[in-house]
Amino acid sequence: MDTGTTTGPVTGPTTGNSANIALFGALAADWWDPDGGSKLLHRVNPPRLAYIRAAAVRHFRLDPKARRALAGLRALDIGCGAGLVAEPLARMGAEVSGLDAGEQVIRAGRAHAEAQGLAISYTVGEITEFAAANPARFDLVTCLEVVEHVNEVDAFLRGVAALLKPGGLLLFSTPNRTAKSWLALIMGAEKLLKLIPDGGHDWNRFLTPAELTARLAAAGLRVEAIDGLSWSPARGFHISADTAVNYIGSAVPA
Repeated sequence: MDTGTTTGPVTGPTTGNSANIALFGALAADWWDPDGGSKLLHRVNPPRLAYIRAAAVRHFRLDPKARRALAGLRALDIGCGAGLVAEPLARMGAEVSGLDAGEQVIRAGRAHAEAQGLAISYTVGEITEFAAANPARFDLVTCLEVVEHVNEVDAFLRGVAALLKPGGLLLFSTPNRTAKSWLALIMGAEKLLKLIPDGGHDWNRFLTPAELTARLAAAGLRVEAIDGLSWSPARGFHISADTAVNYIGSAVPA
C-alpha cells in the first residue's frame, strides 16, 4: 500500500486550524468505532456516499449498476480524517488519495486501510503545498464537513480548485449559518447530546450556500447543485430540499 507522504515547509497561506487539528486528532484511536467520538460522521456517511456516487456517475457518464462504478477515476478526499469517505471511494473502484492536516488521524487511516487491504495514498499536509505539488491531478475531489474548520477559506478553496482536472468534479458539504443550525449542531449535537466534540465547531465560521457559492466562484469553480442534508426521526439522515442545517452540493471548474 502507498502510505503517502508528509509535505514540506508551508510557503503559502496556512489554512489549518491548529485547535481543531488537535481536537480531532484526539479522536483518532476510535475514529472507526460507530459509537465513538466520530459517531455523528458514521451516521451521516451513508447519504453523503450515495450522493457522491450518484453525482460522479452522472457527471462522468459511468455505469450506475457497476459494483466498482468509479473505476478509472482518480479521487482525493480533503480533510479525510481516518478514511470514512476515502475507503468507500476505493471500494467503489477509484484510485484514492486522502489529505489531512492531522498526523494522528492520518496514521489511523493508514493502519485501517492496510488492515482492509485497500491501497489508499494518505498525506499529512497543508492544502496549498499539496496543490502546488499536484496541480490538476484529480478527477473527483470530496471536501465534506471541512471548510467550516479551516483558516484562510479563500486560499483553501483556491487549493481545492487547483487540484481538479479540467472537467473534474468537486463534492462538498458543510453546515449552514442559521439559527436552526446553531440549535441543532451547537446546542443539540455538541452541548446536549455529545455527538460532536465540545468546541468542535464555531458557528460564526459556518458559510451560507450563497456565501460558499460566491467564494467557490472566486476560486474558479461553478456550483452546479446544492441540496439539503437533513435528519428526521423517521428517516435518519437523508438528502432533502431543506438546507437550513447542513447542505451538500457539487461544483465544476468554471
